[in-house]
Amino acid sequence: MIVNITLPNNTSYDITIDRLTNIYFDTKVVVVTNPTISGFHLEYLKEKLSAKELSIVTIPDGEEYKNMQTIDMILNHCFENRLDRKSLLVAFGGGVIGDMTGFAASIYQRGIDFIQIPTTLLSQVDASVGGKTGINNKYGKNLVGAFHQPKAVLIDPYFLTTLPKREYGAGIAEIVKMAVTFNKEFFEWLEQNDLTNEENIKQAIRKSVETKALVVSQDEKETGIRAALNYGHTFGHVIENETNYKTYLHGEAVGIGMVMANALALKVGLISEQETLRVKNLLEKYEIPTSYKIKDVQDFYEHFFLDKKSLDNKIKFILPKGIGDCVITNEIKKDDVIETLKAFN
Repeated sequence: MIVNITLPNNTSYDITIDRLTNIYFDTKVVVVTNPTISGFHLEYLKEKLSAKELSIVTIPDGEEYKNMQTIDMILNHCFENRLDRKSLLVAFGGGVIGDMTGFAASIYQRGIDFIQIPTTLLSQVDASVGGKTGINNKYGKNLVGAFHQPKAVLIDPYFLTTLPKREYGAGIAEIVKMAVTFNKEFFEWLEQNDLTNEENIKQAIRKSVETKALVVSQDEKETGIRAALNYGHTFGHVIENETNYKTYLHGEAVGIGMVMANALALKVGLISEQETLRVKNLLEKYEIPTSYKIKDVQDFYEHFFLDKKSLDNKIKFILPKGIGDCVITNEIKKDDVIETLKAFN
C-alpha cells in the first residue's frame, strides 16, 4: 500500500506500507542504526538493500544519545567513506535514529538525501513522516534541528515482531493522538478493535500515516494546523526533560501529556469528563502510563517557555475539543494551567 505526501512546494514522496522489496542504489549509501536493531534486523535489511558502496554506522541506543556528539559520529563516518552530494543516508531504527539521520543528512555538505526505514511502531505511524529532524540539548527536546524531508518512507510491519511491549504501547499512544485530534470515527474504531492483532495494526498504521500526510501536505513547517500533531507533547517534553529521558519512552511521556492536556481542556470547558475518561481508558488498555507526580509546579510551568511552539512569551497549547477535533491556543490563563498542574502534584 502506498500513501503519497505532496508538499506546498510541489515536492512529493511515497510512504510504502508493505514488506521490503529488493532495492538497488547506484551511489554510496550509509545505513545508520543502533546495536539493538542491527542485532535483530540488519541481515534482513542487507538481503533487500544493495548499493554501489554500502556501509553501516552503528550509534548508541537511547534518547540520551540524541545529541551533537552522536551527529559527529555519523558525519565522521560519511567523511571517512567520502560520501558526496549524490550519496544517501538510510535511517534504520526508531524515532531517535530517524531524527538524527535526517539532521545529519540535512547538514552534510549542506544537504543530501535520506530515506526512512522505521522499525518501531511510533516511528512507523508518526516520526518517520513529515521531515522533522533534530537533537536534544540541556534546554529541551528537539530544540536543534531542521525540516528535511526524506526521499521515501518504507514501512515494513515485519519489524514490529521483535518490538518490546512498552515500545509497542508507546507507538499506540501516537496513534491515539492522531485520532483524538483529527478523527472521531477512527477513535471509536480504536476503542472497538485490538491493536495487538496483525491486521488491525496495519489498518491503524495506514490511517495514522494518511492523517499525518494530509496535515503535513497543508503545513510542512508547522506554522498552523501541523502544530495540532503536538497534542500531549507540550506536557510530555517537560516530563522527558525532568526525567533526563531515562524514565519514560517518548510515546509514554506523550500519553501522560495527553492526560494532562485533557485535564486542562476539561478545566476550560473544551471536553467532557466522560471523553477524558475514554482517552485515558484507551491508553491504559495498552498499559501506557497516565499519571505523573510533578515535584515543583512552578518549575514545570517555566519549562513550557522552552518549547518550540511558544512565541512572544506565550505558551501554545494543543487541547482536544471533544474527541476528533482540537484547538491551538496561546490564550490559556496562567492560573488555569497552574491549577491543572497542581492536580498532578
